[in-house]
Amino acid sequence: MLPANYQIRLMQPSDFSEIIEICKRVYPTDTPYTPDELNEHHRVFSEGQFVAIDAPHGAVAGVHFTLRLRLRDFHVDDPWDILTAGGTFADHNPEGHTLYGADIMVHPTHQRHGIAHALTDSARSLTQAENLWRMVGASRLPGYGKRRASMPPEQYVAAVVRGELVDPVLTAHLKDGWTVVRPIHGYLPHDDESDGWAAVIQ
Repeated sequence: MLPANYQIRLMQPSDFSEIIEICKRVYPTDTPYTPDELNEHHRVFSEGQFVAIDAPHGAVAGVHFTLRLRLRDFHVDDPWDILTAGGTFADHNPEGHTLYGADIMVHPTHQRHGIAHALTDSARSLTQAENLWRMVGASRLPGYGKRRASMPPEQYVAAVVRGELVDPVLTAHLKDGWTVVRPIHGYLPHDDESDGWAAVIQ
């Protein structure tokens, strides 16, 4: 259950500056979204861009960006840049039957309050309301980098799915109801913590 002091709503242009700051905190080594990119997300698919608000303070606590894709136009191991047109969402297809979870971020001071789960539920509700076939995403594997010398990624992911290992990101996704399709390499090529690996989830 989402604590009463948080609310989920659709992204508004007034949220952009706070979202950019969350990007900087969550992905300190990556270039954050620009206001133009966020405005484009809002323009092409406003109903698929969710924010969690810390209501007493009116602050953005987390975000979940989605777009619709026709997956037969892509490959299962395509990287994030391909699936999101370089983060612009220019490949959003209003006729696509798959809701693609492009990004989900929660500000570090608001983590462990069920916000990511509530944001995922909002996207799941959109998938159902639009009568889409599925919701697909990819999970970083930041725990894998330290184990890459001792096991292949397939073995690592299988151990996380069985609950024998805990991955900081994939384990959270599994608790939120996602299931693993398979590991892929190069989804986020500069993700050294994951050794470039991710797991396709749906």
